[in-house]
Amino acid sequence: MDNRLGDIETFLMVATEGSFANAAKALRLTPSAVSRSIARLEQRLGVTLVRRTTRALALTREGMAYRDRMMVLLTDMMELETGLGEERGAPRGVLRINASPSFGVEWLIPMLPDFRARYPAVRIDLTLSDAIVDLVEERADIAIRIGPLRDMRLRAKKLGHSRMALVASPDYLARRGTPATPNDLAGHDCLRFSFRRSVDSWPFRIGRKTVQLPVEGAYFGNSGEVVRQMAVAGCGIARHGYFHVARDLKDGRLVEILADYAAGDGEDIHALYAAEDRTAARVRAFLDFLEGIELPG
Repeated sequence: MDNRLGDIETFLMVATEGSFANAAKALRLTPSAVSRSIARLEQRLGVTLVRRTTRALALTREGMAYRDRMMVLLTDMMELETGLGEERGAPRGVLRINASPSFGVEWLIPMLPDFRARYPAVRIDLTLSDAIVDLVEERADIAIRIGPLRDMRLRAKKLGHSRMALVASPDYLARRGTPATPNDLAGHDCLRFSFRRSVDSWPFRIGRKTVQLPVEGAYFGNSGEVVRQMAVAGCGIARHGYFHVARDLKDGRLVEILADYAAGDGEDIHALYAAEDRTAARVRAFLDFLEGIELPG
C-alpha cells in the first residue's frame, strides 16, 4: 500500500523549506528518502513538481499549483477531524463568512472582537462581496445577504429589516440645493449601481400612489459600500437601506431628504447556510450570536 499522504506532506515540507536537506531534517528522514518520495509523487501525477539544479531548488508552475491546493485540502482535513469533536466541547476551527460589504463594514466587522472574545478557539475568515455565491464552491459556512432570497436550497435566518432612505452629504446639498419634491431630483446627480439587477428609477409615495421616477447621474458604484462612500464624499444623492447609513446620519456625514415621500419599501437581511452546516458548533454559535443584532430603521 502506497503512502500517498506521506508523499504529499513531504512535498509540502520541501516547498516550505526550499531544499531536500532541510525538509529531511524537519521530517527526520534522510535526503534520499525525501528524494524518493518526491519522485513517487511526480510519477503518480505525471508532472514535474520540483526543478532541481546544483545550487537551488524551485517549484515548477505545476508544483506551485499543487502546493497551494494541497495546503488548503490538508488544512480542511485537519479542521474536519477537529470539528467532528465539536459537539463535545466549545466551538473551534475556522468560520468562513461571506457578507455583503454594506453589512460587513458597518455591522459585522465591529462585532467580530466580541464574538472572538466569547469563542476564542474560533478563527474568522471573512470575505466581503455582493456577488451571488455558492457556499460549497466558495468554501463558506455562512453568507449574509441583503434583499430577496435567490437560492432556495439554503436555510435562511432573518437578521432584520431596514427601510430605504434617500441621503446626501451636507456639502453636496449646500452646493446643489436640497430637493423639495421627488421631481426636483431631475436636476441632481443620483448615485446608481452598476450591477445587472440595478434599476434606473426610484419609488416615491405621492398622494395615495406609489410611482417610479427615473433618476440620472454621473456616478455608478458596484456595491452599496462604494455608493455610500460616494454619497459621503459629496458626489450625489444615494438611496440606501437605513441600517447602512444610520451612523453617517447620526454623525452628520449624511442628511436624509424627501422622507415625506418615502415609498415605505425596505430590505430584508438574512444569514444563509447549508442545512448540514447547522450541526457545526462554530456555525451554530455564530448564528446565535447574530440574534443580538439590533438594526436601526
